[in-house]
Amino acid sequence: MVKQEDYIQKFIELLPDYLEQGEFSIVTSSLGDMHPADIAEIIRSISDDNAISIIRLLQEDIRSDVVAELDQEEREKLLEELPASEIAESVVTKMDSDDAADLLSELTPEKQSSVIDALEDVEQAQDLLDLLAYDEDTAGGLMAKELIKVKENWSVGECEVELRKQAEDIDDVHTVYVVSDNDKLEGIISLKSLILNSPETKVKEISKTDIISIKTSAKSMEVSRIMDKYDLVVLPVVDENNYLVGRITIDDVVDVIVEEAEKDYQMLSGISEDVESSDNIWQLTRARFPWLLVGMVGGILGAWVVGFFKEGASTEIIIFIPLIAAMGGNVGIQSSALVVQGIANQSLSGTILSKLFKELGVGIVNGLLCGILLFVVNVLIGKTFDYSFAVSISLISVIIFAAVFGTWIPLFFNKIKIDPALATGPFITTANDIFGLFLYFYICKILIS
Repeated sequence: MVKQEDYIQKFIELLPDYLEQGEFSIVTSSLGDMHPADIAEIIRSISDDNAISIIRLLQEDIRSDVVAELDQEEREKLLEELPASEIAESVVTKMDSDDAADLLSELTPEKQSSVIDALEDVEQAQDLLDLLAYDEDTAGGLMAKELIKVKENWSVGECEVELRKQAEDIDDVHTVYVVSDNDKLEGIISLKSLILNSPETKVKEISKTDIISIKTSAKSMEVSRIMDKYDLVVLPVVDENNYLVGRITIDDVVDVIVEEAEKDYQMLSGISEDVESSDNIWQLTRARFPWLLVGMVGGILGAWVVGFFKEGASTEIIIFIPLIAAMGGNVGIQSSALVVQGIANQSLSGTILSKLFKELGVGIVNGLLCGILLFVVNVLIGKTFDYSFAVSISLISVIIFAAVFGTWIPLFFNKIKIDPALATGPFITTANDIFGLFLYFYICKILIS
């Protein structure tokens, strides 16, 4: 049996010949047997002209799925080549409103307007305009307009008739929302309840009113926190007056979590902007240089500390500089990473002072363990007691300082409304290098004759 990867690779190799020779039926037949994700993989591996040819050969029911599977960069290039009328007719109209709005947001303002003007469904066009008005980092920017709702004063029989009408345009029915006559969210009702109750039963008698919803203005991370906390598959979205305006599904939240994780990882690495490896040299340099500059300034200050204490510093003292710097940086990053994680998922509890005291305790325990181990090693290899004791006390002090400092910085950043992820990585490492080296040399100067 041929592996799917081998089949795709073989198809990519033969595709230019098929298109050149006009063997479109072979291409269409081959693509019809593939998953949209596999077709997107093929498009990433071929020329732009061939990619457009493939998009046009795809059946309409999977064309929008393939476009949705593409990375943003490939999708933007592809959509720039397609006319607005074609995007509207064969892509946007087949998408859920949230995916369609995301796609439109990637277009230039002029092309975005042209695509919306080309839509025949006026209601769909208005829905997309509504979604584009929201910040993409909010619940309004994440939500889709497609949902099923029934009036609270309807009977079960009336609901069943209406459900059949509304379900025609929805792929997956997650839940049925109950609204008042003026569309305010009042509750939800399960399909099971509709099936088991008599047609004469009123909806408000069997609906569940203690529901969890979220405002359109809520941040995307708050959406993911609520859905995770209450183990939700779908979350209704309401405006400031509690009118039902949309719903968010779990797949949208997964995308948010992945994006946030990538962003935090970049910040941890000292990258200040959201960039991709495919971005141009200027974009990559602009994102990476600021923290390289911080690291360079920290290195200069660290060198100044070493120079300040160089008189009287033996070679044996100097050889432990890398160890002191590395341990301080590692402990600081560990402490700050835990705090940043706690802030992100809102699992932190207690006062700032209690967190600092707790991390102080952790720093003391880790410092003593590492300090005692270093002392034993130095004694075994023949170092003097004074020297071994001074280096170990220095290491303990550096670890305790790094633990407390690494905890305080992200808490402080969060307090002044700056992303605490900035506190990790180069910032903590550089600061700990400077203060750690100062502590190391100062303690050694005092304790070693």
